[in-house]
Amino acid sequence: MKLSRLWQPRNPLFWLMIVFNLLSSGLAWLMRTWPLTAFGLALVGAFALANAVMGLWLAWRLVSGEGGRDPETS
Repeated sequence: MKLSRLWQPRNPLFWLMIVFNLLSSGLAWLMRTWPLTAFGLALVGAFALANAVMGLWLAWRLVSGEGGRDPETS
């Protein structure tokens, strides 16, 4: 496992990881700044957690080498 494998801008999984992490950050900001009902907080919180888990899973796939080959190194 190499952390340098995390940076793969030509790999689509890299960009999916970035999108999921940005979206979970945006949803967490939304939960903190907007007055939401309990149902709204639970719904937005569930989406934020799901996005964070997906981003971590994609990061793990990139670092462990399961995310396909990087065109720059092959």
